[in-house]
Amino acid sequence: MAPAIPNCKFPSHSDPRVWLLSSGASPTGIALSRQLLAHGDFIVFGVIPSDTSDSFAGRAADFTAFWTGEVRVKEEWKTRARIVGLDTRNMGQCQAAVAEVVAIFRRLDVLFCCSSQAIVGTVEELSSTSRSTALIRDQFETNYFGHVNIIKAALPSMREKQSGHIILLSGITGHLGTPGLGVYCASQWAIEGFCDSLSYEVAPFNIKMTTVQPNLEINILTNQITAAPQLPQYAQENNPAPLFREIIGGLLDRVDAIATTNESSNGHCGLGKFSSDEIISVYPQLSEGTKSQLLAETVNALAAIGGHDNPPARHIVGHEAVASVKEKLKTVSEELEDFVDVSFAVDLHRQVGDHQQESGEEAQNL
Repeated sequence: MAPAIPNCKFPSHSDPRVWLLSSGASPTGIALSRQLLAHGDFIVFGVIPSDTSDSFAGRAADFTAFWTGEVRVKEEWKTRARIVGLDTRNMGQCQAAVAEVVAIFRRLDVLFCCSSQAIVGTVEELSSTSRSTALIRDQFETNYFGHVNIIKAALPSMREKQSGHIILLSGITGHLGTPGLGVYCASQWAIEGFCDSLSYEVAPFNIKMTTVQPNLEINILTNQITAAPQLPQYAQENNPAPLFREIIGGLLDRVDAIATTNESSNGHCGLGKFSSDEIISVYPQLSEGTKSQLLAETVNALAAIGGHDNPPARHIVGHEAVASVKEKLKTVSEELEDFVDVSFAVDLHRQVGDHQQESGEEAQNL
């Protein structure tokens, strides 16, 4: 039985909102839309063909079952939901998706940027071959440029309306570096820096920007994971660092994930190959109960924050995520204090001012 969603801590919404989900077929998109449609909101699901094809059968089956078995059979839902083809890596599709939202529902209130994938591998492993190096570009095309494209496409409509809310689903990896997940973390830091800057630029147009940061596993376990071939120098017996490859392998084993594609075959492959010399891609196959429990806190926060008159610029979800970020900030603060004298020592203007003040005091004492 799925856990009950906790009560919203943010003021509830009385008016329906119009949402565009950049990855409507993702587990997060499906879970969030259930709550939004129940509230009375309008939703346009951005869906790329691979999300509804047989290439990733589990993901396609989940969205098809949701769309045909829930949305289309509820009279009060089906008139408020639409599907639009959307690959955020394609700027033309982003512009067309936003235009369709405005044409159907007359406005776009909330853009939810939730497209994501994770590339697993150390810096050296991702630089060892031309194919593994290409994974870096793939990572940024989805996790950075894709978000930039859909945000740029939405801004003119929101600016004209003098209202709008952009929500980025990131993670605590936007605060914390993770060994073996460096390129993924880099893409998160990049898009968060972009959105932080954007928030100041669009504030005069009454456009709000919120970055939501749940635990690491929210985005990792609900989207595609691709692992680069492992170098022997970074095997567990040779490198004691807590590399993410070993961590994610354990997580996937516990949730009975299945590998859906790799470069040599399209069949299922065991997770033992996650540390092989092949490039492996998997979609974690989670049970409905596991997904509900995993996403409950995040979905609750998103539904409450979306379209809020005064939303937070950054919202960290869950006790574990809050504790991790606090620990990182504590470390930064302690290191700052440890080397504060060194930091001030290079402040030449301060030194000149102190010297002039000392000279003045000496002159007065004469």
